Amino acid sequence: MQVRVLGCSGAIARDCRTTSFLIDGRILIDAGTGVGDLTLDEMQAVDDVFLTHSHLDHIAALPMMLDAVASRRAEPLRLHALPDTIAALQQHIFNDVIWPDFSRIPSQTRPFVRYLPLQVGQGLQVTGIDIEVLPARHTVPAVGYAVRGDTGWWVFSGDTGGSCPEFWQRVNRLPLAALVIETAFSNREGSLARLAQHLAPHALAEELAQLAPGQRCPIYITHTKPLETDLIMQEIRRFDASIPHGFAAPHDIRWLQAGDVFQV
Repeated sequence: MQVRVLGCSGAIARDCRTTSFLIDGRILIDAGTGVGDLTLDEMQAVDDVFLTHSHLDHIAALPMMLDAVASRRAEPLRLHALPDTIAALQQHIFNDVIWPDFSRIPSQTRPFVRYLPLQVGQGLQVTGIDIEVLPARHTVPAVGYAVRGDTGWWVFSGDTGGSCPEFWQRVNRLPLAALVIETAFSNREGSLARLAQHLAPHALAEELAQLAPGQRCPIYITHTKPLETDLIMQEIRRFDASIPHGFAAPHDIRWLQAGDVFQV
């Protein structure tokens, strides 16, 4: 299974694109501004979009991607999300004010997009790939995802800032190939991180303490604010160098970048 990082930044700037991952060229996990780097043919090849939540940095490119290729598609795009996320899209985006309601055009029987509600803990298979919906804690209803590849499960936390032991309980039962987890703010912005329900490095340390010692896989840091990326990674490496939480060695922590491609 191939995972292509289209965007993983916590904000936009030159060379900074917000969250989106392309799985085997057919599935999008979130639809942030990184989707804009796909060609029209690549956009058309996407049949399924899985959203973690309704915030703009995770959905920004979805309306325009649909507009760009809808007329070329033979079947509706399948949009998978929590019922609350779908309701937010219908009320605030695809409402015929901000953007057309593509679930009704060109007709209700042949729409450009079809909504498929998800629930936490649900497992499904899409284009031959197993996907599981993981719990998350954020300011709006949110989830993470686990996607099974040939070497194990690729796990994405989504946006999360509050303690979510259920996430770790499930993750620790999966043979991990990679963990992608957000750390949006530096420790000096820790109070803002808590308010926005994002992680800062000190909170990341508390979260990783719940990862079973036997789970030895690369941990990729996503969603960093562009102005704070260097500081965030310095603070992460500083706490991890102390060999925390009973691990026999530091974690294998890496900064994720748009353009990275992984075989899982």
